[in-house]
Amino acid sequence: MDKPRQIDTTAHLEELIQQKAIKLEVTDGIRTWRLLPSLRHQKLIDRIRATIQPVSGLAGCGCYHISDASLRFPDGSLKRPDIAIFCVEPPDIDESWEQVPEAVIEIVSADYEEKDLSINPPWYIAQGVKDVLIVEPRSKYVKHFCHGQAPRELGLPLSLVLRCGCQVTI
Repeated sequence: MDKPRQIDTTAHLEELIQQKAIKLEVTDGIRTWRLLPSLRHQKLIDRIRATIQPVSGLAGCGCYHISDASLRFPDGSLKRPDIAIFCVEPPDIDESWEQVPEAVIEIVSADYEEKDLSINPPWYIAQGVKDVLIVEPRSKYVKHFCHGQAPRELGLPLSLVLRCGCQVTI
């Protein structure tokens, strides 16, 4: 399981909550609190999102993408993927969207390697996500998970066509 960052006092935890410096996810009934992403993490998310586009000649997917938005999955879990890709445009709502993404891209965070590399990928695949990309920016590789296939480890940089017909460059 992830090694939680040390919190000195309850007052410090309350301060982090008030400042909205931490976020909560619930995966298969397990609650995970984590600090908000670093600048390196956010910049990488922005760079990746700027490359997501439909592949010409492949029909169907609008390649809409969102970052860190609350999604409710079929098992009731609440997740906030770094990047979620959908074929349909996400609605303008304030509550969690009950829609399984076509693809999810997660950036490995320091101190959360086990969650990002071991727990999340098989869980996302079990929920019906077609492509799960786990980006390890410090070691410069991507792990690509698909239902029914062994994970592939790919070096960076790379450009990849997802099952939904979207292309992404990392």
